[in-house]
Amino acid sequence: MADQQLISLVDQMTLEEKIAQLLQLAVPFFEGTQESGQITGPMESLGITDAIVSNAGSVLGLAGAEEVIAVQEAHMRKNRLGIPLLIMADIVHGFKTIFPVPLAMGSSWDPSLAERSAEIAAREAAVSGLHVTFAPMVDLVRDPRWGRVMESTGEDPYLNSEFARAFVRGFQGDDLSGDLNRLAACVKHFAAYGAGEGGRDYNTVDMSERQLREYYLPGYKAALDEGVEMVMTAFNTVDGIPATGNKRLMRDLLRSEWGFDGVLISDWGAVKEMIPHGIAEDEEEAALKAMEAGVDIEMMTSSYVHHLPALVREGRVDESLIDEAVLRILTLKKRLGLFERPTRGADPQAEREIVFCDEHRQAAREAAAKSCVLLKNEALLPLQAEQRVALIGPFAASGDILGPWSWTGSKEDAVTMEQGLRSKLPSGQLTVAEGCGVSTMTGRQLEEAMKAAMEADVIVLALGEDSEMSGEAGSRALITLPQPQLQLIQHLKTLQKPMVAVLFNGRPLDLHGVLDEADAVLEAWFRGTEGGAAVAALLTGEVNPSGRLSMSFPYSVGQVPVYYNHFNTGRPKDAPDAQERYVSQYLDIPNEPLLPFGFGLSYTDFKYGDMTLSTDEISPDESLEVTVSVTNTGDMAGEEVVQLYIRDRSGEVVRPVKELKAFRKVQLQPGEQQDVTFTLTEQQLRYHHSDLSFTSDAGEFDIMVGKNSRDTETRRFRLRK
Repeated sequence: MADQQLISLVDQMTLEEKIAQLLQLAVPFFEGTQESGQITGPMESLGITDAIVSNAGSVLGLAGAEEVIAVQEAHMRKNRLGIPLLIMADIVHGFKTIFPVPLAMGSSWDPSLAERSAEIAAREAAVSGLHVTFAPMVDLVRDPRWGRVMESTGEDPYLNSEFARAFVRGFQGDDLSGDLNRLAACVKHFAAYGAGEGGRDYNTVDMSERQLREYYLPGYKAALDEGVEMVMTAFNTVDGIPATGNKRLMRDLLRSEWGFDGVLISDWGAVKEMIPHGIAEDEEEAALKAMEAGVDIEMMTSSYVHHLPALVREGRVDESLIDEAVLRILTLKKRLGLFERPTRGADPQAEREIVFCDEHRQAAREAAAKSCVLLKNEALLPLQAEQRVALIGPFAASGDILGPWSWTGSKEDAVTMEQGLRSKLPSGQLTVAEGCGVSTMTGRQLEEAMKAAMEADVIVLALGEDSEMSGEAGSRALITLPQPQLQLIQHLKTLQKPMVAVLFNGRPLDLHGVLDEADAVLEAWFRGTEGGAAVAALLTGEVNPSGRLSMSFPYSVGQVPVYYNHFNTGRPKDAPDAQERYVSQYLDIPNEPLLPFGFGLSYTDFKYGDMTLSTDEISPDESLEVTVSVTNTGDMAGEEVVQLYIRDRSGEVVRPVKELKAFRKVQLQPGEQQDVTFTLTEQQLRYHHSDLSFTSDAGEFDIMVGKNSRDTETRRFRLRK
C-alpha cells in the first residue's frame, strides 16, 4: 500500500475511528482469547465500548499463534475499513527461550551475542504472532538501588550504544517487511528513566541538558541511527515536565532535531499519570498535553478516546496532529506487511517446531556462560573431578533464575544449578541442601546444610535475589544479600572448607559478607533458561569465564551513585599534594567502588606489554593508532576484553577522569600473543560544551589501555588545531 493510499485511508476515517487507532488495550478487551471479556478493576473504569475496541489500533500482551490469528480475524470482521491490529508485548531477554537479563548481556562485552539473542527472541515471538517488542531498554544506570538496572546494559554511554544497535539489528533485521521472523523494536524509556532520585522507580529526574545529552541520550540516538521503529516515553520528569507531556523533549528534540518519524508510544498509564504528577488538572488536559507533545499511542488509559474528539471540535487540538499520528501508525502496519497479511508470521505448526527448540537453547546456554563474571578466585576454581561437592543455598534447585521480564518463560523449564552440576560431576559426588530460603531460614534447613557441607570437599553456594526483588517497581534501599543468606555463609565458614559463592541477581550488590568470606565468587546474574547448565560448565572448567562488569559494584550503598566516569574535584583525594582531611572523601569508607567497571577474572592470566602510540600529536583530520600486545601466560585458552579509555586533561567544562572509547574481545590459546590495535580519531574526543555544541578541544589527552577501568597503563598525546 503506497503512502498516498495510506493518506486516502486516513481521509476515509471518521474522527472517532482515527482517535481509536491511537489507543492500545490489553488482551481481555478483544474477542478470540481465553481472557476475552474479563474486564475488571482498573480496566473496567476505562469506559471502553465495543465500538472503540473495533477501531482500536493495537493490543498489548497477546501471544500464541492460534489466539493471535483468532483475535486478528475477529477484529478484521468488525473494523469498517479492514485496518489490522498491531500486536505488541515486552520481549526483553527472550520469548520462551530466556536469555540472560540485559545487564548480564552487557557484561559479555559482546554485542554480536546480544544481536543473536534478539534475533532468536524475534523469531520465536514472530511465529507466535507478535509484531512489536518493547525493547531494547537503553537507559543509562548509575544507581543499583533501582530495580530496572537489570534491563539496561550498564553505566557507560558508549557500551550502551553498542548494545542498543545490536539489539535493534537482532530484532528488526534488514528487511522488516519481507522477513516474517523479525519484530519491530521499540527503544525505551525516553528519556533518562534510569536517573530517578534515590534509585526509586518512577521518581523525579532533574539534570542539566548538557548532562542529559552527554550521558543519557546517546543510547537512544544509537537505536534511532540503527533504524528502530518505535520509541516509548518514560514515566519520569525531564526538566520539571513528565516525559509523556514534554513537547520540548518529544517534538523538538526527538522529532525535529533527530528526525524520528516513527511511532511514539506512552508507557502503561503514563498519559493519565500527568494528573498526579501535577501538570494536568484532569484527563482532558492530559490528553491535550500528550497530543501536543507528539505521543501517537496511549497505552492502557483512555484519555485520548474520551477527550480528543471534543478538543478537536472545539479547535483546541488541530485535527492535523491526529492525522499525523494515525499516519505514523498505519505506516508501521504497512511496513510490517499487515495490510496484505494481517496475521503476518503467526503459524501454529511452525510455532511448535521453532519455539524453545534445541538450537535456541544452545544459544541461550552460550550467552549465559559468556556473560557470567568471575569476581574472585583463590586457586579454587575450576572444580576438580575427584572433589565431593555440597551445593547449598536457596537457588540450588530453584528455577527462579530467569529474572524479571521473562514473560512467557517458565521456571519449570529452567535448568537448575542442581541439574547442571549433576550432568557434569561423577555420580554420587554431589549433595544438595537448601540451607535457607531467599529471605528466611529454619533450624532444619541449616542443620541439613551443615551435614551436607561436612561430608564434602568443596561447598558451592547458590545465593541471590528472587525475581521479585528487582525489575520494575523492584527498588531496594539496602542492596546486600538478605540476612539469612549472609548468616548461612557465616555458619558454613566455621567448617573451614573451600567455598564458592554463585550469585543470581539483577543488580550490583554490596558484597560484604560474601566476597570477603568465600574463596571464589561467580556473578551469574539472572541466567535465563539454561542458567544451571552454563554455570556448571564454568565451575567445572569446561568454559573459561570471560565476562566483565558493565556496572560498578559499590563498596557501600552510601557511595551510590558510584560510577567509573565521574568528575574530579578541586580537592581530589589522590592528588600528590592532597591534605589528610580537607579533600573529597568519606571518613569511613573508600571513595572507590568495591569492584570497578570492566572488571572480571579468568582461569588463565593475561599479560599486557607496553602500549605504543603511532604519534604523540594529531590534527583533526589525522588519527592515532594505539597498540598493545596481550599474551596468555596461563595454561588454558581464554578471552580477554582489552579496554581503551581517554581523559581530556583540560576541557571547556569538566571532563570525566576516564571515558571508554573502544574495546576488543580477543581469544588466546596458552602462550599465544596478539597485538591489539585501536584507531582513535578527533571525532572520539568531542563532547558537549557549555553552549551544547559538540566539539573537541585542542590540548593534552591521556590514553589508557588495560583489563578494566582501574588497572590501566597511561600514555599522553596532544590534539592540535
